[in-house]
Amino acid sequence: MSLRILYVTATETEGDTLMRLLKPAGEKGVYEFRGNNIELLVTGVGPVATAWSLTKRLAADPRPDIVINGGIAGSYRDDIRTGAVLFPLTDTFADAGIEDHEKRLTMFDAGLADPDGFPFSGGVLRLADDLFPLVGGLCPSARAITVSRASGSEKTIAALRADFDPDIETMEGAALFYVCLAEKVPFVALRAVSNKVEPRNRAGWNTRLALDNLSVVLEKLLIKLDGR
Repeated sequence: MSLRILYVTATETEGDTLMRLLKPAGEKGVYEFRGNNIELLVTGVGPVATAWSLTKRLAADPRPDIVINGGIAGSYRDDIRTGAVLFPLTDTFADAGIEDHEKRLTMFDAGLADPDGFPFSGGVLRLADDLFPLVGGLCPSARAITVSRASGSEKTIAALRADFDPDIETMEGAALFYVCLAEKVPFVALRAVSNKVEPRNRAGWNTRLALDNLSVVLEKLLIKLDGR
């Protein structure tokens, strides 16, 4: 039985990591990989665009059997090098909350949300345990945070490190986790490191390497899915 897979990216460039692997299927906007139907959804950058686009798609038929999120990320750790591909085990909305003078409070610390209120668990959004084996053998796991504004100052970076101790940062991941968990749609995410999270330094980015490596791991994931 063939799977219906939805591949979600923020930009067309990130979507190209899938398109290089596919051939058109009979249905418009749907492609084929080893007999499985794959649809590409490009949402736009940021959590709001991702949440709106993905929710709208999931409200339409046919629903996907699984959602795969692919894209780039920034690394907080020296041992996670540019070009590395990881899968987030957890994600959260890192810039949601309040500032009380010099004190920063997450939405959970501030009492604005229950850290264990569905779909959160302990203040984070988690990959389902039964999907861990699917990606666990392909690349390392990571703790991710999602921000609406990419971090590029020492003050912001230090604050996020202190609050969340993250491995990587994206601008869409937690929105996808939230929607898929809320809608009870299986999902996994792959993130390729394009840069270090540091004071803004575009000269240190290597998006091409990150996306090339993402495409390699994505193909392995699609082959593994085909064998389930």
